[in-house]
Amino acid sequence: MNAPAASRFSEKLVAAGFLLVGGFQPEETDHVPETGGGSAPKTLLIVGSTGPGLWPTFKAAPEAEDGKPDPMDRYTRRVLSELAADFDFEPLFPFDGPPYHPFQKWALKCGGFSQSPFGLLTHIIYGPWAGLRAALLSADDLDIPTRLDTPGPCVTCKEKPCLTACPVDAIQLDTGYDIPRCLEYLGSTPDAGCWTGCRARKACPIDQSHAPDAANGRFHMKSFVGFV
Repeated sequence: MNAPAASRFSEKLVAAGFLLVGGFQPEETDHVPETGGGSAPKTLLIVGSTGPGLWPTFKAAPEAEDGKPDPMDRYTRRVLSELAADFDFEPLFPFDGPPYHPFQKWALKCGGFSQSPFGLLTHIIYGPWAGLRAALLSADDLDIPTRLDTPGPCVTCKEKPCLTACPVDAIQLDTGYDIPRCLEYLGSTPDAGCWTGCRARKACPIDQSHAPDAANGRFHMKSFVGFV
């Protein structure tokens, strides 16, 4: 991909509500599947999103109002599949499976991410709000964004406010995220502040400007619980 093509790709990606998280040249241990042509891809790019970036474009899309299941996943698939075809990429999505692709492992290889105590990856810039939306495979050896050699923020975070923000202590450093306990609380407490976004994520000291607004947060929490 030459410089003009890379610039057009980036512009279209951002216009659709997404961002380029990073990329790498896959190795056998990365478990990246072959392309449709039967060859090993030479480049993998990770596409992500944050709350303020994706929500407005998604809400204006037909998937947001058609009443069918998994509206954001369907929007993501449609838009990024079209974009991939325009630029000779082959897309993979984290919601395809089982078996599911190791998106967290791939994102960690891009640098700048760390594993949070509640399981999600946290990014040095986007905090816990960088959703992983797709991987784009290329048969060409492309220039990719410079790898962030700095570790993710959880590695050096001493206070770890995410551990004390949950109202039912569903997140523990030694045992991780107790999803059933979280779901039980949400199901029994319809007016919980958690319904506009996980309190543990909101407590993260990394830039909260990438967090979703209340309507966006409620959409994702309803999706998590299984209402969307």
